[in-house]
Amino acid sequence: MEPIVLKHKKAVEMTDDEFAQFCAENRDLRIERNSNKNILIMSPTHSYTGKHNSEIIRQLSNWNHKHKSGYVFDSSTGFTLSNNAMRCPDAAWLKKERWDALSEKEKKSFAPLCPDFLIELKSDTDSLPELKNKMQEWLAQGCRLGWLIDIDAQKIYIYKPGTEVKTMSGFDGKLSGEEVLNGFELDLTELKL
Repeated sequence: MEPIVLKHKKAVEMTDDEFAQFCAENRDLRIERNSNKNILIMSPTHSYTGKHNSEIIRQLSNWNHKHKSGYVFDSSTGFTLSNNAMRCPDAAWLKKERWDALSEKEKKSFAPLCPDFLIELKSDTDSLPELKNKMQEWLAQGCRLGWLIDIDAQKIYIYKPGTEVKTMSGFDGKLSGEEVLNGFELDLTELKL
């Protein structure tokens, strides 16, 4: 299911502050903004997706709590990218130094940076080609490691700058956070339906 795209002139002309206010006034909607400043209204995730996303956030947060090297963000968190888009990954992590360098105003809005690591979790209402494009956008904006996880197909697409997308099949093992999340391993067996 493709998102509803608001292309009205007033929507495209919104400042970042006006867009943040629009999101606050419509907090029951899943809202993003693409690089053309078109507003995207997306369907809520289904229960299975929410369950799996919670498990991913739990594992990532447990690792982060132990290592204290950064901050974890959930699927409601928006990040303002340098291409004018405001995107919300399903899970994200930022190095502590990058977050700490932001002003309080930036922290209280849609932070103007791209996460170091992120996960997009494909729900049955998402378009896989659209999510793959979104992952390429994340890479172009500075993401160092990204995982697109398709629960139904039990496939993981691994995105890193300057390399071909790697595809893994099956949820029988663990997925390494490599040098970006040193020591983090996502236990894929916990994501089986």
